[in-house]
Amino acid sequence: MFIGIVRNATKGKTVLRLEFEAYENMAIAELEKIATQAFEKWPVQRLLIHHRVGILSVGEIPVIIAVSAAHRDSAFDACRYVIDTLKQTVPIWKKEVFEDGEVWVAAHP
Repeated sequence: MFIGIVRNATKGKTVLRLEFEAYENMAIAELEKIATQAFEKWPVQRLLIHHRVGILSVGEIPVIIAVSAAHRDSAFDACRYVIDTLKQTVPIWKKEVFEDGEVWVAAHP
């Protein structure tokens, strides 16, 4: 299982909050595609991906990925694949808000 938590700092700057936006229909389709790929690559039995949108405070959870498999190596490998691929391909955008400004990070499709 991977649980992402909003950190209180990035590159030495204090984070006040994160703001997530998504192209929902495309994001859901891409998440389903990633799940299908994980099932094809590893002998996983179940897989859950959940990503929030909106404004999140420090300590809140934006993303949860849970994978079950008969062997932990398969579960861990699939879980890492899902989060890494999600960050690269799913149209969810993250804005980090600091005391002195804000920045969009990891913008993709």
